[in-house]
Amino acid sequence: MQIQSAKSCQYDLVSLGEVMLRLDPGERRIHTARSFQVWEGGGEYNVARGLRRCFGLRTAIVTALADNPVGRLIEDLILQGGVDTSYLRFRDYDGVGWDVRNGLNFTERGFGPRAAAGCSDRGHTAASQIRPGDVPWKTIFNERGARWFHTGGIFCALSGTAADTALEAVQCARENDVRVSYDLNYRPSLWKNYGGQAMARTVNRALMPYVDCLFGNEEDFVAALGFEIPGVDDSFQKLDTSGFRRMISNVVAEFPNIKVVATSLRTAKSATLNGWGGILYAHGEFYEVPQRDIEILDRVGGGDSFASGIIYGFLTDQGPQWALECGVAHGALAMSTPGDTSMASLAEVRRAMGGGGARIER
Repeated sequence: MQIQSAKSCQYDLVSLGEVMLRLDPGERRIHTARSFQVWEGGGEYNVARGLRRCFGLRTAIVTALADNPVGRLIEDLILQGGVDTSYLRFRDYDGVGWDVRNGLNFTERGFGPRAAAGCSDRGHTAASQIRPGDVPWKTIFNERGARWFHTGGIFCALSGTAADTALEAVQCARENDVRVSYDLNYRPSLWKNYGGQAMARTVNRALMPYVDCLFGNEEDFVAALGFEIPGVDDSFQKLDTSGFRRMISNVVAEFPNIKVVATSLRTAKSATLNGWGGILYAHGEFYEVPQRDIEILDRVGGGDSFASGIIYGFLTDQGPQWALECGVAHGALAMSTPGDTSMASLAEVRRAMGGGGARIER
């Protein structure tokens, strides 16, 4: 992948996606909580924020919010994360939410035998109403310049206009020599009222010819693209990496424009103890970080931090194995803190990559 130089571009990465307000009951359950901590989050946004706050790159988010106090709170949280909001658009609010709203995401962290759980409230959101022609992609990619563009299946599942906007964006990125990454991030609840799995495959397959770097877990490749993984049953608990490698080979054979494919390898032994590793394909070679047990405080956003670590590796020309190790380390650290987004520093990521322990640093 030839990547434009940093000097020639205003942005290292631009993301397209919805940013929601997450309400976190901490150690409690949603249905018994009396107070919530709030965070901002969203699959595509989390990647941009991780690259900005942990890795120090220049990132921007393309999104929309309803212009009310909740929308302004989300904007304030984005600003604290350092992500450029030049392409955040506020939509007029009608006072009730009949026409436009902001997405809410109630999420429990889980503990031991109790899995993490989420309850989203995101119908008729401002981001779902973004449509082709709303975003000045030529200005972003050509006049101001971006080295990398990132979006994914969560945004595309919000509405038909969202999917069309993503297609418009990746086509323009390709025309302007901007590298494109896409995270399949299949969510059955989002596709349920938008054509289900069949529509997910139609939308995602239409986007694949414009993608350079593809992210997804084993379930995503089956549900969102229709590729089967040899030797893996429906539970995905016994992941045969050789079967997964064969599946990836089939993906790049059908879509030869895809130069990098990456997935985290996760075995959920409990909500707080997971096997965690990763596998990456780049330019005909496979790279792997074997699973090891990690303790988890909050698993939401771990995959997004995995993706941002890998993108950082490629943007800084560190090589595929280094990029994968960076993604695995960053994802693990992100799941050690609450909220959707990474609170790790580059020094901590490097220390984790080098096998550094958890002794106190003074």
